[in-house]
Amino acid sequence: MARTKRSRRSYSAGEWGRNRVRVFPDPKTGLFQIEWRENGRRLTRSLGHRDWTRAKRQADEFAAGFASPDLNGEAEAAPAPLTLEKLFDIYGEEVTPSKTKRVRHRDRVGTRMFLDFLGRDRRPETLSQRDWDRFIRERRAGRIGPSGKPVSNRTIELDLRFLIAVLNWATKSRDEEGRLLLVSNPLRGLRTPKEKNPSRVVLSEEEYHAMLGVSRQVDWRFHVAFVLAHETGHRIGAIRNLRWGDIDFEGREVRWRAEHEKTGYEHVTPMTDEAVATLEKARGSGAGTGNAPVLPSSRDATRGVQRASVFQWWRKAETLAGLEPKPRRGWHSLRRKFASDLMDLPLKVLCELGGWRDAQTVLRCYQRPDAGQLRTALEGRRGGSRLNPNRRE
Repeated sequence: MARTKRSRRSYSAGEWGRNRVRVFPDPKTGLFQIEWRENGRRLTRSLGHRDWTRAKRQADEFAAGFASPDLNGEAEAAPAPLTLEKLFDIYGEEVTPSKTKRVRHRDRVGTRMFLDFLGRDRRPETLSQRDWDRFIRERRAGRIGPSGKPVSNRTIELDLRFLIAVLNWATKSRDEEGRLLLVSNPLRGLRTPKEKNPSRVVLSEEEYHAMLGVSRQVDWRFHVAFVLAHETGHRIGAIRNLRWGDIDFEGREVRWRAEHEKTGYEHVTPMTDEAVATLEKARGSGAGTGNAPVLPSSRDATRGVQRASVFQWWRKAETLAGLEPKPRRGWHSLRRKFASDLMDLPLKVLCELGGWRDAQTVLRCYQRPDAGQLRTALEGRRGGSRLNPNRRE
């Protein structure tokens, strides 16, 4: 009776001593090889492609005696047309796994949405402006998407960016025969909808101190996270995943790991006195040692606190502080406060401190001058005019 063996490196079919066949990728070229024995000799031949499903089928056919080791005739057969389902499957296997957990989930949700809307058997090269406009219209109305509710232009923009990323990747990737998956992106250059007046709230100094005053009442972990977010300007996702091994008390530095950064950028930043004092107190109270999480989960001390918990703490702190609810005033408002407070720094320095890769993102989305800064700038301009005797009034 025929047996098959599956592994990540090879696939075998047939029986030992009779019709055993194995296929495996060549470590140098990546092309699949087929291996069998004939008159006691072990023979190997290249299949000339990198299609894993096709290679396994060829192994099964060869072991069953339906095909010879030559197999060249099949190699010349016309390739099956690329469908959206196949393209998203390839992207999901080769690109999505390298992303963060949250982005991987978003990729999977986006994949299901686009396949259901555009059609699984749709050819990517046939996509057009009509599909683009129809998706925007239907998504905005809430007739498609996982929530079934109307969404903002920002959400639609993120959805379409994912579709564009998949199509752009296909124009640079080749199939098993060395052909481009997609010759060109049919949706290239189309404009995504933009929020006219995006709400980007900056936590005020008064609000910060009000919430800081009640932070310990919420949870000691919230207090630590709140201070670190204010003093380092980093995302709450990166703060949640900090471990004591990332904290250098002697050098007064903290290491931000690439796998927990949205940009995938690993870097080290100095700590302020407030951040050091808060972390030392947490460590001194026995909160953790070694490489344990700085903010451990209540259910599993070996893992960082869950995302849902830190957002629940934030809402509780707002209530205890007596702050009126304000949309989009969350953890990211501290990141905007950090960028705005340090507006006088050179952008390169600010980007390094906060973990930004793109200075334009800081200018466009994070920095917000307050009334005091605007007034100071005008007063400085008037003072400069008086000091310059050559300036014309």
